[in-house]
Amino acid sequence: MSDRVASEALLRCALVVVDLQKAFDDPVFGHRNNPACEPNVARLVAAWRRNGRPVVFVRHHEKDRGSVFGPARGRAFKAELVGDPDLLVTKSVHSAFYGRPSLHRWLRARGADAVAVCGITTDHCCDTTARMASDLGYRVYFPLDATCTFDRTAPGGLTVPAESVAQRVAASLDGEFATVVTTEQLL
Repeated sequence: MSDRVASEALLRCALVVVDLQKAFDDPVFGHRNNPACEPNVARLVAAWRRNGRPVVFVRHHEKDRGSVFGPARGRAFKAELVGDPDLLVTKSVHSAFYGRPSLHRWLRARGADAVAVCGITTDHCCDTTARMASDLGYRVYFPLDATCTFDRTAPGGLTVPAESVAQRVAASLDGEFATVVTTEQLL
């Protein structure tokens, strides 16, 4: 991505921070990759705000009080996510586009034609949001180093390391649904 293309393309690009919540600190999720995720998200949020671009926070919300995403546990955002977003979307499914208020309607009303999707988890809510954004006609940037995920267990019991899971997502998204980039490239 050239600097000229990047700066022109990012003018109407919203930063969508997906589920950067304390719930993901729960040991139930196991081993994760990319300890730089949260600092990279914070850098992106600060840059977007400095440049007057829209910032969206997405929060996963479960009604079950016992859920790690329930009202008594992990709905709060991580400490690295500071300040108020231009829009707060609450969802109970994978894609931020199925949350409330309507992310798609809000983006269109502001003339946004691109999104940069970051947060947790690379292979679930970030991937799903990126794919849906592409299907809705947005240009999608996916700063892989501003996402993280966890080890996964495949059918048959094989453990797939978190870094392998993230690389699979990058390979699947890039050039088809999104432009996979680094935080530095977006900055």
